[in-house]
Amino acid sequence: MSDYRRLWHAGGIYFFTVNLLQRHENNLLIRHINVLRNVVGQARKRHPFRIHGWVVLPDHLHCVIELPPGDADFAMRWRLIKMGFSKALPKLERLSTVRAKRGERGIWQRRYWEHLIRNEADYRAHMDYVHINPVKHGLVERVADWPYSTFHRWVARGVYPSDWAGGAEDTLNYED
Repeated sequence: MSDYRRLWHAGGIYFFTVNLLQRHENNLLIRHINVLRNVVGQARKRHPFRIHGWVVLPDHLHCVIELPPGDADFAMRWRLIKMGFSKALPKLERLSTVRAKRGERGIWQRRYWEHLIRNEADYRAHMDYVHINPVKHGLVERVADWPYSTFHRWVARGVYPSDWAGGAEDTLNYED
């Protein structure tokens, strides 16, 4: 088994990519977007975190979140989110023998990609990546057309122009 090394930093800002197990032709996340939103909200009540950026695509999601000072346990938050989402859905997926023996669902990939944000340039790059992702995957032509994103919140705050990704990327102001 691989030795996965995580960088645990209390109060850190992290970028995550979390994937469904069956990615191709799977729109489970947007089909059950309200379930996902509810589960994320419940996880935030139990173990707070601040959402800087979030985008939900049909088969995966990306986010930039900030943990509270003194708290580095992002794994607990993802466990709650993945478990809560899985429990809220009917058991219709096919299970591998290994997953069935472990009592697991066949919804999420076991692991996720995590990256500790190191500086302002890193933060901006990952926030832009989160928001451009629906365009990158060919789901929409304009970032503003994707409804499952914090992009709209940042437009309302004046950080992104509504027609972002058309050349104004260098003038963004992420200050809250």
